[in-house]
Amino acid sequence: MGHDGDVEPTEQQPKREVRARYDDDTIRVYQAYPPSIADGAPAAGTFVSPFKRERMTWIKPSFLWMAYRCGYAGKSGQERVPAVDITREGFHWALAHAVLSRFVPAVHGDQKAWASAARECPVRVQWDPERDLRHRPLDHRAVQVGLGGEAVRRHVEEWIIAITDVTDVMRTVGGLVAAGRDGEANDLLPAERPYQLPADLVTRLRAG
Repeated sequence: MGHDGDVEPTEQQPKREVRARYDDDTIRVYQAYPPSIADGAPAAGTFVSPFKRERMTWIKPSFLWMAYRCGYAGKSGQERVPAVDITREGFHWALAHAVLSRFVPAVHGDQKAWASAARECPVRVQWDPERDLRHRPLDHRAVQVGLGGEAVRRHVEEWIIAITDVTDVMRTVGGLVAAGRDGEANDLLPAERPYQLPADLVTRLRAG
């Protein structure tokens, strides 16, 4: 995870923006796990043991940020990349029950208010610099959503519609980048569009 410093936005894109693959009902997020957790998930349609609900689990709508985080599925413990289609209703529930992962005066007013929210909210939201194919930071930020407690239960039991193993695509993209074939790698990236959040969540999560 990174930290939420100030980077100026480009003229074309807001400073903080959720971009994702989505349709009318679902939004796709990415996670990375060892084979022991990831391999059985597509068939089960959710995460099962040895997945631990007691731990916070982070979901990421950005394929390229996931690629940066897992090193194109090359890091230990992150060798498998499930693409998880969850309900948009569930995604919105998570964001509505979230607190930013660090204190922001313009949002929280004072440190005490943020600390209180952090104790009560089961979800964390963090904005980190988006990455390009070569993991270089871009001017705009991508969202990470950390699910804990009640949010993990809902994610596993209610929100997940389908799980697809995209490890091969992730590794193929990484291999093309390593070979200097960035154009071919770019052609394999999923189409991600700006995701419009309700106005109250934009304010709550410092989006835009």
